[in-house]
Amino acid sequence: MSATNLKELSGTYTLDPTHTRVGFVTRHAMVTKVRGSFNEFTGSAYFDSENPAKSSGEVTIQVASIDTRNADRDNHLRGLDFLGLDEYPEITFRTTAISPTGADTFDVTGDLTIKGVTRPVTVPFTFEGQANDPFGNVRVGFEGSTTINRKDWGIIYNATLETGGVLISDKVVLEFEVSAIKQDDQAQS
Repeated sequence: MSATNLKELSGTYTLDPTHTRVGFVTRHAMVTKVRGSFNEFTGSAYFDSENPAKSSGEVTIQVASIDTRNADRDNHLRGLDFLGLDEYPEITFRTTAISPTGADTFDVTGDLTIKGVTRPVTVPFTFEGQANDPFGNVRVGFEGSTTINRKDWGIIYNATLETGGVLISDKVVLEFEVSAIKQDDQAQS
């Protein structure tokens, strides 16, 4: 079953980590992109269709789970030059506002904390649909992305290339492909 009626979306949801991707993309050596993701995270959200301003959500990401498909790079990213895993094992995002921007789009604004620094970020999301899965769960999907400057969170490591550019772009695109399971229906069953 597919539904786009916002009233049907009201409720509490938890992220399904098996079907959700929390990823990032940045330029490397000014000529190619490095893509990665975090494989361990938890998250929940409450959506109030009658009053979206009352909606809320939070995500906690385990820094140790970073995965760029290169063990040496992943270890470097976990270290002090980048994410400082030993002192800052988690990245968090907590919403401060959710605002509808269209029939199936929302701006989700919140506080993103990386390496002990908290700054506001807005992520535009598109509602991708709602369905009942084979296990009786009501499942919703959203996709969104936004670009941040890693230096705003104190991640300043870089190296100069012989050609005059830098090894790693300051801009990082955060990508979210979210599958969430509604909790309210299961609690009432």
